Amino acid sequence: MTTTQTAQYEIVRTFDAPREDVYAAWTQPERFSRWFGPRMLATPVGRITLDARPGGRWRATLVGEEGFEATLEGSYREVQAPARLVFTTGDPDNPGDGPASVVTLDLLDRDGGTEMRFHQFGVNTDQEHAEQARAGWDEFFDRLAEHVAR
Repeated sequence: MTTTQTAQYEIVRTFDAPREDVYAAWTQPERFSRWFGPRMLATPVGRITLDARPGGRWRATLVGEEGFEATLEGSYREVQAPARLVFTTGDPDNPGDGPASVVTLDLLDRDGGTEMRFHQFGVNTDQEHAEQARAGWDEFFDRLAEHVAR
């Protein structure tokens, strides 16, 4: 019998932008391409699909030097503009041997800005992998803060 490892974490960030702008950065390919991924990689707008509706799919391909590519994808479970997105990476209901997760993103109005609460629950994920993912998201969110800054 196989035991599935799970790990979860939360990141809370405040952005100097209205939550409609932060939500748009998550749901519009032109905006998503400007911040999603580490600084050393690009996420070309033509390689992004964001069908932000319950059951819709999302997909983003990060590209780098020497032909490097990594594609991340999943589906939306809940969409409440501009306040909440729940989406998967991979298929957490049937992950096979690979990591998969559910992300819950809540956007709250805070003193003219936006508080973002990002929670990720991963299956087939140990704590070390979760900490690496968290560090990656922290870099992504630094880029998001720069993108939405007034």
